[in-house]
Amino acid sequence: MLIIATDVTALVLARQRVQALNEELRLSNAELEHQVTDRTHALLVTLQQLERRGHELTQALAAEQALGELKSRFVSMASHEFRTPLTVVLTSADLIAHYPTADQQPNRLRHVAHIRTAVEHLNDLLEEFLSADRLEEGKLVAHPANCDPAALLAETVAAVQGLRKAGQTIVVQACAGAIRLDDSLLRKILLNLLSNALKYSGENTVVTVAMECRDNQLLLKVQDQGIGISPADQVHLFERFFRAHNATELPGTGLGLFIIAKYLELMDGHIALHSEMGVGTTFTVTIPYADYSAD
Repeated sequence: MLIIATDVTALVLARQRVQALNEELRLSNAELEHQVTDRTHALLVTLQQLERRGHELTQALAAEQALGELKSRFVSMASHEFRTPLTVVLTSADLIAHYPTADQQPNRLRHVAHIRTAVEHLNDLLEEFLSADRLEEGKLVAHPANCDPAALLAETVAAVQGLRKAGQTIVVQACAGAIRLDDSLLRKILLNLLSNALKYSGENTVVTVAMECRDNQLLLKVQDQGIGISPADQVHLFERFFRAHNATELPGTGLGLFIIAKYLELMDGHIALHSEMGVGTTFTVTIPYADYSAD
């Protein structure tokens, strides 16, 4: 009887030991699973951070590459655009020295006029660069004032007459009455669009400027019969320093349309275009305006 009791006690102890070992094993497995979960989570977080940093690095490299391309375009454009008027100044200055006598004054004046025109062109180039920088830095704001759009359009058309090629014609349709908006910005927008229309159109072509005022919206259309803009170039047309591939041989900074778009942002307006290669381009500008104020 005693022997049996001893055997049963040993069996109970063995079972308890097994249960204790199982519990230890369960706890060890739970701890191991917890560690695996923690380390898996830490690994996923690390991988996400690496992926995010890789994406940021890719973006930074792309931005650096874009900046490099922008700088290259700027250097190429600036060297070309500034070289032409500077050459005119130097050449005219040298030629003036060949007319020392009083009876040669007309020749001297002719070259002085060339120098003056070249310097004005340089001033225009510098103004474009400065305007682009001021716009980027947010230093320009719109100043609405009473404006006669018909008179402003007539003044702008008169200002670009000297840019017309042989046989080029400008057809004008203006809206009557006074409105209220920033006439200085509107003048610059008009001047740029008209200058481009004449520059990118050939001889014996027509540039049409139509202005309509209704429902407190100024609608301006400038249509030319020029070289046109490809669909691929239209996507980038309002980017800084961008020039269409079929226009690189013509003078220009690639800033004009960029500046126009920024001016229109200040005026809560927008610009759209329709163009066909070899047929021409139409720019449509819409600007909200307030009613004329008698104050």
